[in-house]
Amino acid sequence: MKFATRLALTIVLAAGLGTRTASAAGPDGAPGNIIPPGTKITMQNWQQYKEFMPDGMVALFQGTYFWKMPPDVEIDVVPTIIHPLPKGYLDATEKYASQVKLVELPDGGLTISGYSAGIPFPNPEEPHKGWKILANLWYRYVPRLAVWTTENAGSDCYQDSYGNVSCDHEIFVDRMLKHVTDPGAPMVDPVAGDRSETRYGMVIDPEQKKYTAFLSIYYDDLTRLPGSYGFSPAQRRVVQNSPAARCNPSAGADFTSDDYRYGFAGNIPTFSAEFLGTRKMIAMLDYDAPTGVFPANFFMPLGFPKPPWAKWEVRDVDVLDVRKLPALSGGYCYGKRVMYVDGQFYAPLWEDLYDKDMKLWKIMNLSPQATEVPGVGIVNNGGMIIEQLWDIQNNHATYDSAFDDHGHGAYINEQVPKAYDDINKYSTVSGLSTIVR
Repeated sequence: MKFATRLALTIVLAAGLGTRTASAAGPDGAPGNIIPPGTKITMQNWQQYKEFMPDGMVALFQGTYFWKMPPDVEIDVVPTIIHPLPKGYLDATEKYASQVKLVELPDGGLTISGYSAGIPFPNPEEPHKGWKILANLWYRYVPRLAVWTTENAGSDCYQDSYGNVSCDHEIFVDRMLKHVTDPGAPMVDPVAGDRSETRYGMVIDPEQKKYTAFLSIYYDDLTRLPGSYGFSPAQRRVVQNSPAARCNPSAGADFTSDDYRYGFAGNIPTFSAEFLGTRKMIAMLDYDAPTGVFPANFFMPLGFPKPPWAKWEVRDVDVLDVRKLPALSGGYCYGKRVMYVDGQFYAPLWEDLYDKDMKLWKIMNLSPQATEVPGVGIVNNGGMIIEQLWDIQNNHATYDSAFDDHGHGAYINEQVPKAYDDINKYSTVSGLSTIVR
């Protein structure tokens, strides 16, 4: 399908229909069974709908591992809502996509040249279809600036096999320095240099972790490994982490460095990506943020989203098998990462992570909330997200929320308080050195 046709279809779905009932595709691609809005999936009927579930969710329902669906679990299915991609992002796609070229690297990896903004591969096809979808994921739309302050700090919570739960609250500053398509902002920030994106985070409580901070720097040259830095309040100094050490979990969490950035922060030229097919899958997108301190409003002990705030819809997803290149796989934690990528806005909605022996290791649910971006409209990649990661081999779990305890999300673009719109403080290594000074 040509890009212009896809764009017209997206707009019609959003402006004309608004919602649509999702149907499953049979082996020949023909419409199959449907999940009518209003359906409640429970332990009693889940097998009727397992074709709409990723493998990890099926495993949770089957009760194969320590982490399993509780007896009273309920998934409420609502109509599928299509939010059009931002006009500026689509305009950039139409203007620049023809300039993007796939480049084969000597080690067997891939990168791109000629990218400016928008979707790099609006009609991904073979050869290398899976990797092109992975590139679309990397460059999916996000607002130029999303900030969580001390007033609306997000939370990270951790649970062990004994049911003990502990939580941190953190501020975050996510900034795009290049490839920006938001109105009123330059596509390339004048001070960007070789950086394309930065992510800053700092713990504000509990007291024993306060001021622990990190900074991730992603470069315009995809072949350059991301920069990773941390601030240790005990030592009062900045520590540079090895760019190649992507498997180290952050303190107390089950996420590795490659699991962040809303689902995947891996250096994509060092990965292969096989396209496994397109299917329909339930995902949580147009929901109301939960209120209260975790685990309020979650099914426990699993920490699974609970009605009435959790709303699930059926999405078209592209399934990818993502692996480190053979020459680079020695010492890497994961044997493969199976990603379920939304076919319209290119974000991962679920991931199943396997160890080097190809045994299921971690299960990750990613629920980006549809959010209004000033001057842009409602988007699915506005920075608000809830993530659950269950380590089924070590019986540990991590729950990330981009909402405070009152259900408030990030400040976006023009909403950001001036004190946090500070590139030197929140997007440079020297900025880390100003903590506790």
